[in-house]
Amino acid sequence: MNSTARRMFELIEPIGAIPYAADEPNEAMFALGFTNYWDTYFAGRAAPLGIVPAEVVDALFYNFAPGEVARHIPKVWDTTTPEAAIAARQRGCVKALRRILGDHVDSPAFARATELLLRAATSAPFAGRPMYAALRAIPIPEDVVARLFHAASLLREHRGDGHIAALMIEGVGGLEAHVLYALDLGMPAEKFGRIHHLPPAQLAALIDGVRARTLTGDDGGLSETGRAVSARVEALTDDLAAKPYESLGPDELDELMTTLEPLATLLLAAQDW
Repeated sequence: MNSTARRMFELIEPIGAIPYAADEPNEAMFALGFTNYWDTYFAGRAAPLGIVPAEVVDALFYNFAPGEVARHIPKVWDTTTPEAAIAARQRGCVKALRRILGDHVDSPAFARATELLLRAATSAPFAGRPMYAALRAIPIPEDVVARLFHAASLLREHRGDGHIAALMIEGVGGLEAHVLYALDLGMPAEKFGRIHHLPPAQLAALIDGVRARTLTGDDGGLSETGRAVSARVEALTDDLAAKPYESLGPDELDELMTTLEPLATLLLAAQDW
């Protein structure tokens, strides 16, 4: 497991996940005319791809049940444009980050960390990274907080592209990944938020399929095989996520981590999920 990539993931994820962890991004998207959360999710995250068929978004997002993406894509583009969705999401995330981080965002250390993170986030190759490549095509914002969010989003999608590759290598489907993740957290798969809403028969078939692959044991928890698969997926994901940080020297990485640590603590404390 690449320890640098893992530690940076822990520090960056609270920033990159702010569209899903704060009210302001949703409010900014609702102001465009949306009326439900999942429309804002798909419009906000898929916007860098432009107007593409549901099949493309389904393939790139990987972990939605059949038909779920098509309930929102391309319908969301009847309400707004990709460009407006990108701007609204960024505006809402900046507002949330400024509220949570307070005076930190005005410090020289914050500005320095933002530029280091942005250098790392824009240094990796595009090849095999469709979501990362799409986001790289978006102009880099001028505002320092917007730049931090943009850098974190780039690194989040870069890691996500690699995570999907790792899951595919292990033959783990998108919905199966939710089952393994829930069980790894010690949560019954049936209660996990990303799959608990599935029709009972579909959910039962999904869990039975994971059990048939011996990824779970008789007690319903992860088997030794399941834990090994999950560990390999996470290790490969970290290895594939390491490239951006090679653009920074050891002292720069230490400086970046030191500045991001208190920010991540504040963001995690503010999360309501």
